Amino acid sequence: MTRAAKVVVAGSILIALTLLAGSTSAPAPGRPTAPVMVPVAGLVSFDSCADALTELRAAAREAVGPYGFEGGTLLSTRAVAAEGGALGKGEPGGSAPPDHSTTNNHEAGADEPDVVKTDGRRIVTVTGGALRVIDPASRRVTGRLDLPGEKAGAYWGSYRLLLLGDRALVLAEGTPFIAMDRSRPGPSTEAARLFLVGLTGAPALIGTYRIEGSLLDGRLTGTTARVVIRSAPRLEFPYDVDGSDRTRTRQNRAVIDHAGIESWLPEYEWTAGNERHTGRVDCDRLSRPERMTGTSILTVLSFDLGTDRLGDGDPVSVAADATTVYGTPNSLYLAGQQPSRKPGLLRWLPRVRDQVTEIFQFDTGGPGRPRYLASGAVPGWLINQYALSEWDGHLRVATTLGEVWGEAGDSESTVRVLRRQGGALVPVGGVDGLGRGERIYSVRYLGPVAYVVTFRQTDPLYSLDLSDPTAPRMTGELKITGYSAYLHPLPDGRLLGVGQEADGQGRTEGVQVSLFDVRDPNRPTRLDQWHLPGGWSAAEYDPHAFLHWPATGLVVLPVDAGVRLLRVDADKISEIGQVTHPVTTSGRARLRPVVHRALMIGDILWTVSDAGLRACDPVTARSLDWIPNT
Repeated sequence: MTRAAKVVVAGSILIALTLLAGSTSAPAPGRPTAPVMVPVAGLVSFDSCADALTELRAAAREAVGPYGFEGGTLLSTRAVAAEGGALGKGEPGGSAPPDHSTTNNHEAGADEPDVVKTDGRRIVTVTGGALRVIDPASRRVTGRLDLPGEKAGAYWGSYRLLLLGDRALVLAEGTPFIAMDRSRPGPSTEAARLFLVGLTGAPALIGTYRIEGSLLDGRLTGTTARVVIRSAPRLEFPYDVDGSDRTRTRQNRAVIDHAGIESWLPEYEWTAGNERHTGRVDCDRLSRPERMTGTSILTVLSFDLGTDRLGDGDPVSVAADATTVYGTPNSLYLAGQQPSRKPGLLRWLPRVRDQVTEIFQFDTGGPGRPRYLASGAVPGWLINQYALSEWDGHLRVATTLGEVWGEAGDSESTVRVLRRQGGALVPVGGVDGLGRGERIYSVRYLGPVAYVVTFRQTDPLYSLDLSDPTAPRMTGELKITGYSAYLHPLPDGRLLGVGQEADGQGRTEGVQVSLFDVRDPNRPTRLDQWHLPGGWSAAEYDPHAFLHWPATGLVVLPVDAGVRLLRVDADKISEIGQVTHPVTTSGRARLRPVVHRALMIGDILWTVSDAGLRACDPVTARSLDWIPNT
């Protein structure tokens, strides 16, 4: 095998991927070796609805087992809820905004949905079934909109929003979808909902959108919001209590054999004022990879937030199983595990050789519907979207392959560099052998450099030089106890890690923040550490919960129910103090609201919970005001 990864053509494009070495005493990380041939997951359009139905049925028949899809989860009928509406009027916002923080996004120019947004003139939150607008200057709630069909007790995170000028797009998860075609049999399914809200004055509902499926993620680039929906086929499987697994599987396959194409194509409706429109994704908008399960449809919707209506979202759908969305200003990537070739429910328990991540790239550089560009496949699985990075015409992908837990410990991690060649994302180089017997906990790419944390008992922080995509290399390694689950770049060659401290056997001991010096890629070092025994932080799994204010070195970290204020300078981490929200009473119970987010506007720190917002002095952590949700 040559130094670069091989590309072979044999009926369809194939990519050279690697096997595990399977030993913790293997050589140091190096280039991928021992090729395994795995097909590139290119997308193919269906010739007709009849063709689509035939292929979807065939794939679903293979995937179904005695208890339905997805490792034994039956699709069942759910209760149906009605939706109402609300409108409001008010006054426009003020003049030029002060300096303010923004959502902690993965990539600049690709805004991600979150539960709070600010433009410096206003703070917009979506909690408890309502959108609220807060004026940070007067420190009061200036507007509230109860979202249609929602309840005040809705849990944190079931709503997210994107903000553009005087428009907010609220993304809501999971209520039952009522089929527009009342004659169509089958269960009601989950529906993702979108609300377009005008903020010129009191918040007012401009339009709504509902589609069968669950909300996966979204991105805002320019004035275009793209929302990714994942839907399951609308099938109702019987359950024969006295039947054998073989009998139940046969009955489920009979249901699939009698299902029409409408059982797979998501149905939607949208409103604008008094208008109401319904539709369904067309067969000519649906494509498929080489292998599919027939159990999942991904739909990308596009909305221009500069207009007064959502429209039909100009949907594009793929019959794939992706679960990770990664976006840049010009590309949208959908990534997930490729279906195993094993039959029935065994496909959901893939062997090491079947652990393959397939990736689909779409062009989002202009407004409107995204254009499919290319597909690729790499061995292993992703930790999250931070495992992906587009830079200088290449896509970098970090994956873990193998069994992490148990005595075998045959896992290892790899960073591969892919380049688009025609309709394929082709590997041109890679570094493997990272963290043998461990798995990836965090990844951060900073231009031509990558940092990867793996963990089982100790935390190796690897630094990688990716400046030559055909010859990437591991340049440094730092072993410390614990791990970093999120890595954040700081000025002057510093890197901040948020995760857990651990003992020598890998048992976690509480939240820690580590300050790394990575100016010398050959010798990364830890300069300082902040540790709270027994503590935990949502920033470990949700980077939106992390705030860094470079002007003063302020770091705000949710820890347990409150937030901790830290100051990070060139070589030291010091604690400023803690901010909590007032205790609330529910019946006889007294509850401390969990503070989920923090943001800066001017020289004021704002913290957000379900109960309200608190304004604080970021220098002393002293409370300046409390604004309860109303």
